Amino acid sequence: MRDAAPTTIYLKDYTPFGYLVDSVHLTFDLAAHATRVTSRIAFRPNPQATDQTFFLHGEDLTLISAAINGTDISTEITDQGLSADVPDAPFIWEAEVEIDPGNNTALEGLYMSNGMYCSQCEAEGFRKITYYPDRPDVMSTFTVRINGDLPVLLSNGNLSGKGEGWAEWTDPWPKPAYLFALVAGDLIAHPGQFTTKSGRDVELNLWVRPDDEGKCAFGMKALKKSMKWDEDVYGREYDLDVFNIVAVDDFNMGAMENKGLNIFNSSAVLASPETSTDTNFERIEAIIAHEYFHNWTGNRITCRDWFQLCLKEGLTVFRDAQFTSDMRSAPVKRIHDAIDLRARQFPEDNGPLSHPVRPESFQEINNFYTSTVYEKGAEVIGMLKRLVGDEAYTKALNLYFERHDGQACTIEDWLKVFENTTGRDLTQFKRWYSQSGTPRVAVSDSWADGTYTLTLKQKTQPTSGQDEKHPQVIPVAVGLLGPNGDEVRGTEVLELTEPEQSFSFTGLTAKPTPSILRDFSAPIILEQDQSNAERAFLLAHDTDPFNRWQAGRSLAQDTLLRMISDEATPDADYLEGLLAVLRDGELDPAYRALMLGLPTQSELAAALDEKGQTPDPMAIWTAVETLRQATAQHMQDLLPRLHSEALVDAPYSPDAEQSGKRALGGAALALTSRLDGGAMAAEVYAKADNMTLQLTALSCLLRAAKGDAELAAFYDQWRHDRLVMDKWFGLQVAMASPEATSKTTRALTEHPEFNWKNPNRFRAVMGALAMNHAGFHQPDGAGYELLAGWLIRLDPVNPQTTARMCSAFQTWKRYDADRQDMMRAQLTRISETPNLSRDTTEMVSRILGA
Repeated sequence: MRDAAPTTIYLKDYTPFGYLVDSVHLTFDLAAHATRVTSRIAFRPNPQATDQTFFLHGEDLTLISAAINGTDISTEITDQGLSADVPDAPFIWEAEVEIDPGNNTALEGLYMSNGMYCSQCEAEGFRKITYYPDRPDVMSTFTVRINGDLPVLLSNGNLSGKGEGWAEWTDPWPKPAYLFALVAGDLIAHPGQFTTKSGRDVELNLWVRPDDEGKCAFGMKALKKSMKWDEDVYGREYDLDVFNIVAVDDFNMGAMENKGLNIFNSSAVLASPETSTDTNFERIEAIIAHEYFHNWTGNRITCRDWFQLCLKEGLTVFRDAQFTSDMRSAPVKRIHDAIDLRARQFPEDNGPLSHPVRPESFQEINNFYTSTVYEKGAEVIGMLKRLVGDEAYTKALNLYFERHDGQACTIEDWLKVFENTTGRDLTQFKRWYSQSGTPRVAVSDSWADGTYTLTLKQKTQPTSGQDEKHPQVIPVAVGLLGPNGDEVRGTEVLELTEPEQSFSFTGLTAKPTPSILRDFSAPIILEQDQSNAERAFLLAHDTDPFNRWQAGRSLAQDTLLRMISDEATPDADYLEGLLAVLRDGELDPAYRALMLGLPTQSELAAALDEKGQTPDPMAIWTAVETLRQATAQHMQDLLPRLHSEALVDAPYSPDAEQSGKRALGGAALALTSRLDGGAMAAEVYAKADNMTLQLTALSCLLRAAKGDAELAAFYDQWRHDRLVMDKWFGLQVAMASPEATSKTTRALTEHPEFNWKNPNRFRAVMGALAMNHAGFHQPDGAGYELLAGWLIRLDPVNPQTTARMCSAFQTWKRYDADRQDMMRAQLTRISETPNLSRDTTEMVSRILGA
């Protein structure tokens, strides 16, 4: 028998809860398998509600007692919650329940991680702690008393009292239940302090397990930088006396912004040069900033309902991208964001899992923590800022904070502040929130009598549930280059609002070369009939860093597609253009390293599919390997210089300058390893004094089919460190040859340290399998069968992680009939599993529904 039958919830059916909550008092008597939670909640009728049915959400709870105004009452209990008759006047609800954190493997609600109590309540986990109206528009102040024999007892807000075996926390700011947090364990604090711009001192703590104290300094530094940046750029000051972060090993997400008590996946906060790569450091800096920025864009102003999830997540992702751009390289950050969007969100937008940035319906909200909501949601914010300008954006945000502080809001509330401050009508722009799919903009041009005309046509393909698409507001940033490479027109933002529009540029003396979609000004697919000579010209001369990179990327993709389809040889113009860029020592090393990157194999498969060709994963893999080999040979005279430029003659720092040099050095080492069989990589590995160099060298050795000794040495060196061991597991699958991928993955699942119940370890192995394109799609279907089997095993233990991993199958209709049949069979196998969770049921049903 399946989990409770999925029920579809619709945005159009929203109604306010029948009661307001004035205050919440909770008492926790902690016990691993019998925690008692006593609640005392002050309710009163909501005058704005039309339905005053009293229903409190609750799942997996044992009700001990329930009373109203001190009198015991009878209740009606279902698997989803509790109903009762209540007075038509203010009243005090009291209840006691028992829960079992020790057996809560789903990692939502209150659960245990290696002896530590931890909570995760977003989106609907609080209902597994006690009976409550578990919805984001019900906001209240919370006072929490924790009774237990563990040395550290934490909750939201400020510490209001403590003694032997107990602590009490009071959060003065009204919040929804999804922001509740509790942590109790044997933890050590890495302390810090921050003085706000108004002069208030804030106590900072990063709580970790013993032996992790040496991995806290960077996280604390990133937190202070985030707090200062939010004051300087957005005028937002922290509003409590203490800010706590806790590192947890078992956590489904990266981190959670609970008010004053952020809970982090250990991988998203713990860092040291010996155990973390430059990429890890940058990710940690960004995630700490993201969760801190939620204090205002998510906590002080939250979502009215879960359909508005992009209101807090899209805005906060945009803010953390701004932060990273300011802390590091803005062009490199923008390119990374575009790569990520194209690799993750575009397939989602154009496949069976397609949904608008603000969905119209869902069955399981956990399945909508997606790249569309987060990353595309952030792109929508970026377009809005580009359209109104920096000054108007700041003015609108100030009004947003002033008008809606302490409220649960909607996208309409958000857009209204921009309309009020700018006078613009954003009705058409709002389609970005309601219309799914990736718009395509086709470009044509003409030249006559000193006038250059660009004609843009927009179209969005039908998506699931949306056959008819309407034109959207698309900001297209354009610059023009003259025949000698000089910029004859700087960047102008063209507002495309109609299905077809023309834009003219006058007073020119020669036909220019257009640089279109500068800075990736909109999340669209640009369809431009460009010759490789034009791309090479932009690669050499474009003043926009993004479009210069894009020219090289387009050249690489065109070369690869011709190699796949026509068995062509690597394009000499591409290799020469790339060589010219890499010789330019004035360019940021990180930027040059990006120029050496190629489109992912999944991107190439999508490009072939769009051209009406059935992608062959092995042919794609072969073409990519051939081009990489040709690049190495073409660059061999330059590689020693690149190695020299990448040397860092200073103590390790994860800053942008050093990280950029190591990125370029790593890219050069990967090319060199194709020429020397990994000899230099072995030398680098032997001398490496930081994880970036060590892991880069090891990956080069594994790619060269060498490195068995180094792999064993790495294991012996780091077997005690769980986060480094995640790298060890994942790297072997990622670097496996296509033919060996399934065998390697299967062997690792039999390793004694493969703890499949830990989300990080499971994702390290199974995520790498899904990302190894040719390996996952081997013609025998072994990769499909292996992943499906593990998802079936994981689902009853951790439905959230299972459902998200199902997206590995979302492009199944892209491939040949045999692969389609095998993937469909595995999806059906999953769907027919007894007692399948709601989370996974919805995901598989949507994917099969393609």
